[in-house]
Parts: sequence; C-alpha cells; structure tokens
Amino acid sequence: MRAARPGGGLSGADAMLRAWLLLCAGLALPAGGEDDGGDGGACTYSFTVTGPGEAGCAEAGGALRAELAALAARLSLLESREAGAPPGPAQGPRGCGELRRAAARLEEDKRRLEREKEELRRRAESGARELARLREAGCGRRGDGPRRDGGPGRPRTVGYQELKSARMEVPAADLLEETARGHPGAGASAGCGELVWVGEPVVFGQADSIAGKYGVWMKDPEPVLPFTRATTWRVDTVGTEVRQLFQYDDDEQFGKGYPAKVYILPRALESTGAVVYRGSLYFQQRHSRLLAKYNLREEAIAAEKEIPGAGYHGQYPYSWGGYTDIDLAVDESGLWVIYSTEKAKGAIVLSRLDPETLEIQRTWETNIRKQSVANAFIICGVLYTISSYAVPNATVNFSYDTATGTSQPLSIPFQNRYQYLSMVDYNPTERQLFAWDSFHMVAYPIRLAHA
Repeated sequence: MRAARPGGGLSGADAMLRAWLLLCAGLALPAGGEDDGGDGGACTYSFTVTGPGEAGCAEAGGALRAELAALAARLSLLESREAGAPPGPAQGPRGCGELRRAAARLEEDKRRLEREKEELRRRAESGARELARLREAGCGRRGDGPRRDGGPGRPRTVGYQELKSARMEVPAADLLEETARGHPGAGASAGCGELVWVGEPVVFGQADSIAGKYGVWMKDPEPVLPFTRATTWRVDTVGTEVRQLFQYDDDEQFGKGYPAKVYILPRALESTGAVVYRGSLYFQQRHSRLLAKYNLREEAIAAEKEIPGAGYHGQYPYSWGGYTDIDLAVDESGLWVIYSTEKAKGAIVLSRLDPETLEIQRTWETNIRKQSVANAFIICGVLYTISSYAVPNATVNFSYDTATGTSQPLSIPFQNRYQYLSMVDYNPTERQLFAWDSFHMVAYPIRLAHA
C-alpha cells in the first residue's frame, strides 16, 4: 500500500482503513489459491507504509506502523491460542488453517440445518394431507363436536386427538356412531361394539397435595336432578380414613380445583374403585367386602351388601397395589363389580349388580389373573384389562366377553403419560375412559367397531 503524496495525502484514518481492507483480503484467500505463494496454505501478513522521505505522511506513517505492529502481534497470539500451542512465528499458518476449517464446519452446519428445515416442512405437509384424508374417510368425530364452553356434554376436545393418534385403519362403515347409545338397561347389543383404539390422554384436573397421588374421578352417565352430565365427582384416596367426596358443577370448577360442595361420607372408602350412577355413589367400605350405596341428594346410605368370598384389603389387588381388590364399573347395561376369590384362585370374577339393592344378578369367572394386570374396565359387557400402570407405552392386553364366556389377547396401544395409573373407568355416556395417573385426572377418547 503506497501512501499518497503531500498535498493530496491520506489522513491517519484513511490509512488505517486501507490497512484493514488489505488485512481482511489476505484472511479471505481460499485454501490452495494462487495468492498463497505456494507455501502450502500459509497466511502471510505484509504491510507497506510510507517511507521517511515522504514528509507529508511521515507522522501518519509512524503511527500506522505502530498500530499495525500491534495488530500483527495480536493476530499471532490469537492464532497460537486457536492452534493450542505457545505463540511463535511458526504458528501463523497453522492458525489460518484452523480458521479455514472452522469456516468449513460452519458451512456444513448451515447445509445440515437447511436439510432439517426442508425435512420438517415436508413432514408438516405430509401430516396435513393425512389429516385431510382421514377427515374425508369419516374417521373424525361424528355428531355433535367437542364443547368449548365447559358446559354439559363430552369433556372438551377429542376430535383432533383421535385424528392425531390414530394407529389403526377401520372401515368407516364399521365405525360406531359415538352418540348412538342403547336405552338404559337395553343390554350390551344396542349401540355397542368391540374396542379397537384408545387415543391420547387429555388432562382435565390436577391434584395439588400428596393425598391426590391416587384417586378416582367420575361423571354420572345417568344423572338425577339437581345433578347434570356436567357435574363431576372426585375422591383423593391417599390416607387411612378417606371420607371426603368433592362435587364440581362444571368442567371449569373441576379444572381449577374449586369444589361446589364437599360431602363427608358416613363410612370410610377403600381404594379407587368407586363410581357414581343414577344419583348415588357406590363404593367399597374400608377393611371389608361390603359395598355401599350413598344417595347424593339425601346424603345417606341407601343400601349395603357383602360380596360373598371377595378378597379385600390387599388379597387380590391389581398389580399396582393400593387395596384395589374390589373395583366397581358401569357400562351400557348397568352396574358391575370386578374382584377375585379364593375359589377362583386369584382370577378375575365379574358380577352384575342390581343398582337399587346391590344384589348379585349374575357372575362370570374369567381366566385372567387379577394381580397380573394393572387395571380393568367394562364396555358393552366386555371386560378389558391394561398391561401396566407404569410403562409409558402400555397396551389393553386382554378381553373377556360375558356374552360368549371367552377371552382373547389384545394389543391396543394405551399411554401412561404420567406413569402411575391408579384408576380407569369407562363412561358409557361420554364414550371415554376416565383415569387417574399420578396426580392427573385424564380422559381417553376411544373407538368401537362392529365385529
């Protein structure tokens, strides 16, 4: 770089600018280019400044020489640190190579990110096409859509969850209308079918104390005034004297955990097997095989009955424990109890109950060992069991059909999102599974199909 002659000279700032431009140009030379002087990729920093005879720039030249010398020393130090060796004259070329390699790595990272971006865009477009295809095939929710106002009806959502989580192709003509239910007491034929799919859980409430690690929540499938389908019930079951029953008038109250009323039961409740049906709470009394019917309007015990030979308080629980020996259930045909006996040698026994008197109407003995499954529920007279209470990707693994007296293995995916499932019940009006999973009250959308 030649300095300007006196009279048309460069200022000190202009000289500095030109020096920086030449420095940057030198650093930007590609590896192996013609400008490297055949030195194998070494970077050479050279600076030309004004000579002492050029009086007009003498002062600027002296300052510039000092500044450039400092810059060269600093560059050498930085390259030495980059190369991981002590500073020295031989480290300059190696530092330049490191810079080139770093630039190459950055360029490769840029190309990789571009590829990932393109892949994400492609997958998003593919997902949108698949959703559109499923909707056209009729796999979405039919009838009335999910409610958004938190009022009576199905808990919020499920149409999207069904589309998002579908893993099984079922002909649209075979899908059951989720709103088509048999008349109460009509049996397991009207509006019924085989369970073929369980969707992702949707959270509706969360316990805020250790007493709510395990529990049971429910809605009455056949409510009696002043209660409605929006009324939700909850019991936190951690403790020795579980007597509190919480009532919530709508989904908003339930989600926020603000009960409209708290009942104190006259008998302590055992475990997570309670249900609400036709205006009454049905539950197992603590440390006994006695069932109780508690009328919610009168706030009094309306009936009591012992289940002959039923194990209780840890004799035949589900695999997670929790004294889940006696488990009540409701389906399209009425009230059931799931338990085991010494005579059945730990296999699941089903009995259908008279909801007025709690008398046993009929009993079935299955070949499914109760302590080998995590939980069970009944849909359309068919018992279904869940493989694990803790494995995230569990399955609905067995079924027993009371109409034929036969069982079969299944493998329907079932998600334990919070990995401690202590309660599962089917609600025939909502056509969903209600569950309690480690402090979380969740609901699973389901799909039924004709055989």
